[in-house]
Amino acid sequence: MTETGMNFDRLFDVEMNVTVRFGTAEVPLREVVRYGVGSMIELNRSVDEPVELLINDHPFAKGEVVVVDGYYGVKVTEIGSPESRSKSLLGDAEDTSEELA
Repeated sequence: MTETGMNFDRLFDVEMNVTVRFGTAEVPLREVVRYGVGSMIELNRSVDEPVELLINDHPFAKGEVVVVDGYYGVKVTEIGSPESRSKSLLGDAEDTSEELA
């Protein structure tokens, strides 16, 4: 194996933050301070729309919410192009959301 290949293999053990984004909402601060247990926040997405998977806060894939043995999970239904995935993993500041559109 080449030295480059061996160095790349070391990266496979690096842990990355994965975030599942169900939706977003813009809420005035006066409403946020009123939130309490049981408060509802309306998101900009319907229940049947895919959720976004983010790596390092960059879009990486899309999926659907599933329940497995009583736990929530995400079934990946679409993965971005290799270029957009590289940008996500490397934390490139460019917006990759268009790659998944």
